[in-house]
Amino acid sequence: MLSAESAAVVRATLPAVAGALDEITTRFYGAMFRDRPELLDGMFNRGNQASGAQRRALAGSIAGFASALLEDPDSRPDLLLGRIAHKHAAVGVTDDQYTIVHKYLFGAIAEVLGDAVTPEVAAAWDEVYWLMAGALIGREARLYQDAGVEPGRIWRQWTVVERRTETPDTVSFVLRPADGRRAPRARAGQYASVRVCMADGVHQVRQYSLSSDPGRDLRRITVKRVAGAGGAPDGEVSNRLHEQVREGHELTLSAPFGDVFLDDPAGATDPLVLVSAGIGCTPMTGILAHLEAIGSTRPVLVLHADRSPADHALRTEMRDLVEQLPGARAEFWYEHPGPEEPGAREGLMDLNGVGLPDGATVFLCGPLPFMRDVRGQLLSAGVPARRIRYEVFGPDLWLPGSAA
Repeated sequence: MLSAESAAVVRATLPAVAGALDEITTRFYGAMFRDRPELLDGMFNRGNQASGAQRRALAGSIAGFASALLEDPDSRPDLLLGRIAHKHAAVGVTDDQYTIVHKYLFGAIAEVLGDAVTPEVAAAWDEVYWLMAGALIGREARLYQDAGVEPGRIWRQWTVVERRTETPDTVSFVLRPADGRRAPRARAGQYASVRVCMADGVHQVRQYSLSSDPGRDLRRITVKRVAGAGGAPDGEVSNRLHEQVREGHELTLSAPFGDVFLDDPAGATDPLVLVSAGIGCTPMTGILAHLEAIGSTRPVLVLHADRSPADHALRTEMRDLVEQLPGARAEFWYEHPGPEEPGAREGLMDLNGVGLPDGATVFLCGPLPFMRDVRGQLLSAGVPARRIRYEVFGPDLWLPGSAA
């Protein structure tokens, strides 16, 4: 609960703090990594640091949490906190790191805002920070407990038992626990972190959706090679996996996490709509494989958009799974159609005339511009916002306005 005194101060200073958050977070990360460079080893994504995506995501989460507290001092914005907690658990964040972040974040606030940070202002924003941190610490503790791991000790070795080329820029790795023990529990739609040692000796972590039925001991991740655009560098981890990892090699994976998953009983009958673009098909394929494994008969509508059938990773598998599910049908859109999918639609995804089922839960994954567009189409078609669940690869730059 945010105290009335602090709420008044935060309300008065939120515009100034929010307007300075980009500079604050820039200084925060710069100072923290200067003094604590070990945090860059396996904790923070260097690509997102270079692009500013991580900085913008942190700024958005702080402003979003503060705004939610002002609307309802007793509130805990579940979507925001749940998503952050899963991302934190997937890289092994521990309680003590919140104290480190607090030190450098509030140092940056004092540097940027100067004399405006009176003792009253500092105390009010300190309260906001620790309310957010405390809520996240509690959620992350429960996630670690549910995953059967000690806080921060999330890593396990997996052996690559098969490498398969899906498209010219996408490969799948089928994995088995290297220690011979059972695979950890996972839910359809979740992801695992992959921890890779780069050429300079620094570990980098990326999340990849489980693209096969998570109920089996074999797990699969499907990795698209990330090519730099607009002067940005190529993806470090995806390129290293493509170039160096072969059958028989070992990968370091975290326990599965992710707040967007299918967790309904086998007898569920409410409809599902699985909407994806590009490599966003990976969690949808995992959900389809799980539905097929449990013999589901619920209605499922699969909608996917891509550049062409040749670029559509897991296309044949998605089609096969849809055919095996008695209540499923699929529609594909391609900017450049090909003979492999004679019934596909041309162009970008357009939901007019698709026939969305009433009462459906929608799972959405793909590039942010695609998800914004399709989410707007879903809302216009009468799908309630609460029934649209989305997954973002990388920092979530959508959260503060996602409930609109």
